[in-house]
Amino acid sequence: MFVNPPFCNPPSRSAVILSCEKTRHISREGGGRVLALKVTLHGLCHRIKAFPLSAEPLCHLGGERGSGRCGVCAQVRDRPRSAMGASSSSALARLGLPAQARPRWLGVAVLGLAAVALGAVAWRRAWPRRRRRLQQVGTVAKLWIYPVKSCKGVPVSEAECTAMGLRSGNLRDRFWLVIKEDGHMVTARQEPRLVLVSITYENNCLIFKAPDMDQLVLPSKQPSSNKLHNCRIFGLDIKGRDCGNEAAQWFTNFLKTEVYRLVQFETNMKGRTSRKLLPTLDQNYQVAYPDCSPLLIMTDASLVDLNTRIEKKMKMENFRPNIVVTGCDAFEEDTWDELLIGSVEVKKIMACPRCILTTVDPDTGVIDRKEPLDTLKSYRLCDPSERELYKLSPLFGIYYSVEKIGSLRVGDPVYRMV
Repeated sequence: MFVNPPFCNPPSRSAVILSCEKTRHISREGGGRVLALKVTLHGLCHRIKAFPLSAEPLCHLGGERGSGRCGVCAQVRDRPRSAMGASSSSALARLGLPAQARPRWLGVAVLGLAAVALGAVAWRRAWPRRRRRLQQVGTVAKLWIYPVKSCKGVPVSEAECTAMGLRSGNLRDRFWLVIKEDGHMVTARQEPRLVLVSITYENNCLIFKAPDMDQLVLPSKQPSSNKLHNCRIFGLDIKGRDCGNEAAQWFTNFLKTEVYRLVQFETNMKGRTSRKLLPTLDQNYQVAYPDCSPLLIMTDASLVDLNTRIEKKMKMENFRPNIVVTGCDAFEEDTWDELLIGSVEVKKIMACPRCILTTVDPDTGVIDRKEPLDTLKSYRLCDPSERELYKLSPLFGIYYSVEKIGSLRVGDPVYRMV
């Protein structure tokens, strides 16, 4: 039997001869003319292809079920040996291997397997470098953290990118949430004036400000004695630590509709998983209180393009991205899959389907319910093949998961990994 590592062409007569006598384990993973074998030698596991020299099926490779022995080795060992090695020669003949003295071909086999192992390791190490060629597509223009879902964002010049989103000190993206007394989330979709609440961070405290309201100073960490709420976000359950009566009264007085409370997500809590958020997509991550992803990336060119088509000009704040990229064409982000930004690697989840929240004026807190959605629907609907995922929502911006945590800052180049 001749073997080649998976990155080689089909073998010639000069290919390495494989003997399973010197392997610790060989398992058959396929059939027919080309077999896939898993070889474990000296603790290294390698998948290789074996090409028999004859058309005879290698049914005897299976060995005894559960025996941990290759069928060929079993036959060689179990037969009485002759002085001239007739038993070994017979087994080799069935494999299409040349009959020769055992010490000679075993030595060749050991060298061959070593070559296979080294080749496989070299190939695996080289593959990521080939796959991750970098092509600059833009530059980071802005970074935003939105501590409270639907409240104003906090612009930062640099941030740590965790698996659950951007972080600056104890200020984390969408780790706080306004809820009703029954635990259901409250956003600017229901209470548009939430977009008027601004947040700053000083001395390990969040400072909340809003029109006609005294400021609220809230410690960035709540006592463990505070009540733990069962919250509900888009039909999924998640925990939240109550932020106290003062914070609850502040939001209730500002919104003036019903009793609200503020809760905080803690890192020891279980986030909402991607498999429940987007079960049809092959992703694996968790989020706290964002809609469905750790990061939202947009480009300033796409916003400029939108504003050429619409009477009332939109701001980037209407769309609430975490990272804004400049220096690229409008909607070029549609083609980006994996990106390197600073030391952070991110992977595309899906385009961002836009909802009525984008129609809330970030300066007045008044909801329009029409623009920019009507204009976006005129040219940013999904392909019909993706209708089940996006429905009739227009697409603007891209959701990303974090593949490698790290740090990033305004001015960092944005590379597409191709």
